[in-house]
Amino acid sequence: MSTIITSNPSFGFETTAEEAAAALSSYIQGKTILVTGVTPGGLGAHFVTVVAAHKPKLLILAGRKPSILEQVAKELESAHPDVKTRTLELDLASQASVRKAAEQVLSWPEPIDVLVNNAAIMACPYSKTVDGLEIQFGTNHIGHFLFTNLIMSKLLQSKEPRIVNVSSGGHRFSDIRWDDIDFKDGQVYDKWRAYGQAKTANILFSLALAEKLGSKGLKAFSLHPGAIQTNLGRHINQQDIEALTALNKEVGNKVDPTTFRFKNLTQGTATHMVAAFDPALDQHNGVYLQDCQLAPEDETKPYAVDKKSAERLWKLSEEIVGQKFVY
Repeated sequence: MSTIITSNPSFGFETTAEEAAAALSSYIQGKTILVTGVTPGGLGAHFVTVVAAHKPKLLILAGRKPSILEQVAKELESAHPDVKTRTLELDLASQASVRKAAEQVLSWPEPIDVLVNNAAIMACPYSKTVDGLEIQFGTNHIGHFLFTNLIMSKLLQSKEPRIVNVSSGGHRFSDIRWDDIDFKDGQVYDKWRAYGQAKTANILFSLALAEKLGSKGLKAFSLHPGAIQTNLGRHINQQDIEALTALNKEVGNKVDPTTFRFKNLTQGTATHMVAAFDPALDQHNGVYLQDCQLAPEDETKPYAVDKKSAERLWKLSEEIVGQKFVY
């Protein structure tokens, strides 16, 4: 059972993005919101589609493919002619692309009120980013770490800046592999452990942001959207499911197949809404959410919410990108 920390005690597993957005409508209105990963059929695209109905000032759509970004922008403008959109080409697997995108954001006049680091890849075959990092860690964490810090001045110009890092219950597959981030150059690669490491990093990153920047008014949260069948799972076959079952058993994760439930897309995006807009969360900076509330303790690995690990990961991430971010 999740601990109730949001403004609506009735929010939970079944809550839809539409219901959450309606309840938080006044906090969406007038905001400039930047979202990474807005592929149609995915969580990011659904999030911006629902948000658009509540009069945000500007929706900035960030992703790798300009053609997809334009498609989503056109659909939003057609459904909500009053809502302004802007697209931003951003390839999280390339630090050069991240730096170029950040420069563009810094050249724009508006502060960023809400940054939703939603883009992710999951359980893919071993490969590396252009900078030589294991692809899941490099894309899901390092790309977002660098982008977020490079545009931090824009966030801090907002009256109520908020950062949401979309993590996963998959963080339970692995802690950060401090001595072997890249699985011995792929020789001992396990796609689920690699996903787990990256998702643990997302939670620790939110914790570090809250610790370092909470005094400047910044709020940062991470979340597990739930198990949702989207294009994120395109690399997964039956053998991978069996490997996942074995891994859960090995690391002691309790998963009961008789009670396991998938969410639909809109239930899967509800926790995004709460993390991005609910003012009740201001008292709980840095927390990890699930089903629109604080994630249950027995489904949150202690290593993912450890402040010392959050600081250690921050330093490691700075080394990887070759730049220090001191606040």
